[in-house]
Amino acid sequence: MNENKLLASQVAEKLLTHIKNDNIKIGEKIENEFELADLFCVSRNTVREAIKLLVSKGVLDVKRGSGTYVISETTIDEDPLRLGRYSDKIKLALELFDVRLVLESEIAACAALNATDEEIEEMQNLCIEIENLHKLGKDTTLKDTELHTKIAKSSKNRIFEELTPLIVSGVFTSMTATKRKLISHGIEAHKNIVAAIARHDPKGARFSMIEHLNSNRNFLLEMLNK
Repeated sequence: MNENKLLASQVAEKLLTHIKNDNIKIGEKIENEFELADLFCVSRNTVREAIKLLVSKGVLDVKRGSGTYVISETTIDEDPLRLGRYSDKIKLALELFDVRLVLESEIAACAALNATDEEIEEMQNLCIEIENLHKLGKDTTLKDTELHTKIAKSSKNRIFEELTPLIVSGVFTSMTATKRKLISHGIEAHKNIVAAIARHDPKGARFSMIEHLNSNRNFLLEMLNK
């Protein structure tokens, strides 16, 4: 990377931090090139290149004659599905559950057919870790996503594995939307799913996953209707 591109990349990072720290909302316009050049003590050309980088990463959109607008708070690398654009997290979580009910039920069934003894043991250990974290009042989101990701990998279907960002986004979005209230519903459900996978029972794994996701979806619907 030459010096100009390196500087533009550094300014792009600073601009993204500026957007987050100054709480510039999605749909709002950022400062013009002159103002940004003064803010970061660089040339307008460097600012222009930095903006291009953030456009390519899905953060900014340049509208001719109008200005540059924030379209996402996260980059494509951080949010490959571009879900950060949506402000209504409860509605988004419900839509993700609609997709996950179709997808993860079959992932669980495939995992029941293909998971190794080692993978099953890892899932069982994750269930224990999630329960212990919950008892201590600690955040379980990362371990929750790790369990769902492990189930997807255990399916031995490469396409299912490639779709794990959707599953991870679904878990994080539902946890955020409910301020971590869903976990009490999920502890026993996780155990049931993993138990069915350990029995190599695809129908049981499918049913347990549907029951788990549907229970969480109904909880969200109740929140939405209050």
